Amino acid sequence: MRFVVCGEALIDLMPEGVPSAAPGKWIAHSGGGPFNTATALAKLGEDTHFLGRLSTDAFGQQLRHHLLAAGVGLDLAVSTEEATSLAIVSLDQEGKATYSFHFDQTSNFQWRAGEFPQLHADDWLHFGSIGSVIGPGAAVLTEFVRSTPAALSFDINVRPSTLPDREVYADQVEELMREVGRNAGIVKASDEDILWLADDEADPVQYARRCVDEFGLSMFVITVGAEGAVAVLSDGSTIGSPGRRVSVVDTVGAGDTFMAGFLSAYTRDRHDVRRALEHGIAAAAIVCGRQGAQPPTRDEVAALVGAAQRS
Repeated sequence: MRFVVCGEALIDLMPEGVPSAAPGKWIAHSGGGPFNTATALAKLGEDTHFLGRLSTDAFGQQLRHHLLAAGVGLDLAVSTEEATSLAIVSLDQEGKATYSFHFDQTSNFQWRAGEFPQLHADDWLHFGSIGSVIGPGAAVLTEFVRSTPAALSFDINVRPSTLPDREVYADQVEELMREVGRNAGIVKASDEDILWLADDEADPVQYARRCVDEFGLSMFVITVGAEGAVAVLSDGSTIGSPGRRVSVVDTVGAGDTFMAGFLSAYTRDRHDVRRALEHGIAAAAIVCGRQGAQPPTRDEVAALVGAAQRS
């Protein structure tokens, strides 16, 4: 199977050293939710192609080199003269990341219809995060998702500071879920994503059940931080898997890496959702033990899953 991952690639500016220290230096990490998922899928040995808009500036060249070094194909990527988008990363005492963004007139958000390729029914299109809901390119991306015959997955990955109007954000997310459901696709969100989007919903699982039923999704996967993850299936039933104990350096790229681990395992055996959740959780646990989004290999994930099963 060919994975095509569509969305933003940007630079995460992160403080050097521990969260409690005043930053003396800032490190420019390659990042972006879909970018991280593409990198992680390739590191897991999957045939992965990045469908994003990459600047010709110095940061854009860094992003290209990072993807190529991980084994991600750039044959579908779009080259643009617009500047690379930036995210300023702040870490709390537990290493949890929050972001502020510099996006105006930058590369990720200017999609044009002619920039999208023709995908096939045996492709898997994964997309999501900021570029799917903001900027002039969001509507064009939605039309691409609507027209593709590829299998679909959508990582909501809410970033409230980019679109503070909760109602508008939720409406755009639901429009995308409707298109994903057209192909009986998969949606993923964190429990925090759901609680922000639907603050009147007391239970993220009930929110997921409503979305599965209303939009025709095959599955809604919810990550719940250190507690693990749960999948709500098309019949409303749930399958869960607990989290892994890990010494957290930071959480940058954790959800993106989870999705890569999940999709890699799920597309190899679509009958074993629990195993797919376990692989996603293991991949995310490993990346949380590293600075920045440094995803694991398939062997590293398999070793952690195997060790947990033996204990």
